[in-house]
Amino acid sequence: MTDASEARQADRSLKAKHRAMWAMGDYPSVASHVVSRLGPLLVKECGIQIGDRVLDIAAGSGNAAIPAALAGADVVASDLTPELLEVGRHLAAVQGAKLEWREADAEDLPFADGEFDVVMSCIGIMFAPHHRTAADEMLRVCRAGGTVGLLSWTPEGFVGRLFATMKPYAPPPPPGVQPPPLWGNEEYVHELLGDAVTDVVARRRTVPVTLFKNPPDFREFFKACYGPTIAVYRAVGDDPQKVAALDAALDALAAEHTTDGVMEWEYLLLTAHRWG
Repeated sequence: MTDASEARQADRSLKAKHRAMWAMGDYPSVASHVVSRLGPLLVKECGIQIGDRVLDIAAGSGNAAIPAALAGADVVASDLTPELLEVGRHLAAVQGAKLEWREADAEDLPFADGEFDVVMSCIGIMFAPHHRTAADEMLRVCRAGGTVGLLSWTPEGFVGRLFATMKPYAPPPPPGVQPPPLWGNEEYVHELLGDAVTDVVARRRTVPVTLFKNPPDFREFFKACYGPTIAVYRAVGDDPQKVAALDAALDALAAEHTTDGVMEWEYLLLTAHRWG
């Protein structure tokens, strides 16, 4: 086997693991019950209008894609995980939203150059393992003058710190795989997008989370529903001491970020126009 074919096989294996991870648990419950307001917010900030051709990358179950369709846009919701798309189809039907659902890798999008007026991703593309490749694909399919919209968890915010807390308990990532919360660093995203965009507007905000009565409620919900957390617990499942230590670490993190029953999760919201 040549080096190139070995690299392709390794990438297929990595993507299969990512697909399986996001199919674990019940991510649509996280999107619907914890961070539901983020999708409509991104749609509003992107200025999506009737007739716009919109691509939502790593759309999951449609947290942003469905509101975009309800705003009158012609929407394609793409995601690596077909189980999430199936949930999205059901949710869209219930809400009366019409859009296209496509299984697609954010790093190898099956769309033409400049095909979309708006290309967006709501806490989605940040989880693609190779950031430069994913950013290049996002830019490629956006037309000149079109809008790019990104909403990503920050490294310093709650979810960024959640990943940092889980990291010592997780298997080391393959070479070249980059941490998702880097997409929440404005300078890093500027570097990824480079001179391909103009009119960049970036702001840090927080989303209030009121679902959890106490830190153990948060921990148990994420252990049951959130694929990355489920995967980490499976990695240490044969070691009760590590499980207990991870439980305690997540409880402490949640307690640190809770005030009067409310958690504030920080994200970076960035919009720009495709140059050209």
